[in-house]
Amino acid sequence: MKIPGLPRITGWHPIATTLILAGAMAAFARFNYGLGATTNLSDEFPWGLWIGFDFLGIGLAASGFTIVAAVNLFHAKEYEPIVRPAILTAFIGYLLVVLVLIIDLGRPDHFWHPLVMWNPHSVMCEISWCLMLYTTVLSLEFAPIVLEKLNIVSPIKWIHAISLPLMIFGVLLSTLHQSSFGSLYLIVPNRLHALWYTPLLPVLFFISCIASGISMVILESLIFARGGRDLLPTPLRANLAKIIAVALAVYVVVRVQDLLTRGALRELTALTYYSLAFYAELLIGFVIPFAMLLMERVRTSRRGLYAATLLVVVGFAFNRMNTAITGLEHYPAQTYFPSLIEVFITLGITAVGFSAFSLIVKHLPIFEPMVAGPRPRKEVVTGRPEPIFISREGGDLESR
Repeated sequence: MKIPGLPRITGWHPIATTLILAGAMAAFARFNYGLGATTNLSDEFPWGLWIGFDFLGIGLAASGFTIVAAVNLFHAKEYEPIVRPAILTAFIGYLLVVLVLIIDLGRPDHFWHPLVMWNPHSVMCEISWCLMLYTTVLSLEFAPIVLEKLNIVSPIKWIHAISLPLMIFGVLLSTLHQSSFGSLYLIVPNRLHALWYTPLLPVLFFISCIASGISMVILESLIFARGGRDLLPTPLRANLAKIIAVALAVYVVVRVQDLLTRGALRELTALTYYSLAFYAELLIGFVIPFAMLLMERVRTSRRGLYAATLLVVVGFAFNRMNTAITGLEHYPAQTYFPSLIEVFITLGITAVGFSAFSLIVKHLPIFEPMVAGPRPRKEVVTGRPEPIFISREGGDLESR
C-alpha cells in the first residue's frame, strides 16, 4: 500500500545503506574490543555522545504520550489524525534508545540486572523500569495497526478492552522518565556548568520535550507529503504550531527566571565556549522558532512551518548535547570529542530509525484516512459522486 505523494526515488537509500553497514561494523568492533579501545570515554568522562543521543531520542518521542493523552484522555478529538504517527515515532524512538543503551553498557550482557537487582534510591533504576514498561505499552498501542493490516481482529478487541488503563499507565510512565533524565544530573551540582545545572532540570526537560515531540510529528508529515497532498490538514498543523509556541514560551520564561534566581546570568556577560553554546541553543531552538510561530502565515505555510519545527528539533538536540557533554567539560577542564566508532554507531542507528519509519509509513495506514461505512446520500444532487473516505475526526476529505 503506497501513500500518494511520497517520493519514489531519492538519494536516501544508498546513504542509509552505507550508514547502517558502517554502524554495524563499528558496533562489532565495540563489542569485540570493548569501550576503552573503541571510544573516547574515560573515568573522567564516562558519559558522552550516546547518552546525549538517548536524551534526544526520548525527547523527540514525547509526542506519543502528549497526543495520546490529549485525544484519548482529554477528548481533544481534532488531533486524532496524528495519534498513529505519534505512536509510531515514539515506538521507534524508544527501541533505538534501548539499542543505544545496550551498546553503551560496559557489560551489555548484564542489561537484565535492573529487572532483578533493584536500587530504589537510584534514578537509573526508575528510568530503566519506566523505559522497559513504556516500550511495552507502546508495542501494545502500535499492535492494532499491524493487526488491522493483517486482518486479525480478535487480539484488537482485547487490546481495546484494556486501552484506557493502558493509555493512563503509558502517560504516567513517560511523564516520569522524561523528567527523570533531567534528574540524573542533579547529582553533579559541582561539575555541571551553572548555565545548565539547576534544580529545575526535570521541569525543563519535560517542557522542552513537549515542544520537540510535536515538532517531530509535524516535520515527518511535511517530509512525507512532498510531491503530493498534505498528510495532515493545514488547520490541524496550525493548531499544533500554537501548542509548540506556548511550550517554547513557557520554557524560555522558566529558564530565564531560573538563571536570574540563581545569579547565573553573569555567565553570559562574556563570550566563552559555554556562553556561545548556550546562546546557540536558546536562540536556534526556542527564541527564533517562537517568534516565527507567532505569525499566522508561518503556521499555515508548509515551508514556514517546516523551517520553524526543524529549528525546534535542532535546538532541542543542542540542549541535550550541551547538558550531556558541553556542561560537563567545565569541571575537569577536559574536552570530549567522540571517536569515529561512536559517530558511526550513532549515525547507523539514526539511519535505522529513519528507514524504519519510512518503510512502515509506506506499508501501514499511519497517515491515511480511515475507511467509512455506507453513508446516506444527500437529497440535493451535486453532480459528483459521494466521497468514500472520511478522516478519523469526521468530515469529507475534500473539504480539507
